[in-house]
Amino acid sequence: MLSARDPLPFRPQRVVVAGVSGVGKTTLAGRIARCLDVPHTEIDALYHGPDWVPRTEFLDDVRALVAQPAWVTEWQYSTARPLLTERAELMVWLDLPFATVTLPRVIRRTVRRRLRREELWNGNHEGPLHTLFTDREHIIRWAISTRTKYRTRVPQADADHPHLTVVRLRSRREVEHWLTGLREPSRGANRQRG
Repeated sequence: MLSARDPLPFRPQRVVVAGVSGVGKTTLAGRIARCLDVPHTEIDALYHGPDWVPRTEFLDDVRALVAQPAWVTEWQYSTARPLLTERAELMVWLDLPFATVTLPRVIRRTVRRRLRREELWNGNHEGPLHTLFTDREHIIRWAISTRTKYRTRVPQADADHPHLTVVRLRSRREVEHWLTGLREPSRGANRQRG
């Protein structure tokens, strides 16, 4: 597993970003896509249909996504993770401190989205804030209850998939340092994998 300071051995074309809900996977995935000049597909938009009902076409859409030569997306959903991991060249594990960075971020984001009635995917909006206390899958409760799962999931994916390069980023400073290296071809290898 690489750190923020380790140069990549190749210029990736297929990238997944892993991490707990609210850590900033989608934001980082978009930034990576811009650095690499490859498309970013937000996997939540593929998964959620109207009224938060999972789309029946989800796995077909994921298969179509991973069949493309270049893409960036988030490493989410138990049914999609194996498909994504098989085709990805690079996994970026966004492993920021939960209590001081991720939890405040997910709370701010959820409150902002609710108060502004921001449309998320396919006409969906954040539910009422009081459902934090009644809905086991409320995004804030979900982030808290799943916060340690990636500490086993990512190393297991790394061990099971020798073709996959994994980079672990543990702070905002490491994220910025690593992205700078991704933008500067001299710090990483220029060759691409097939």
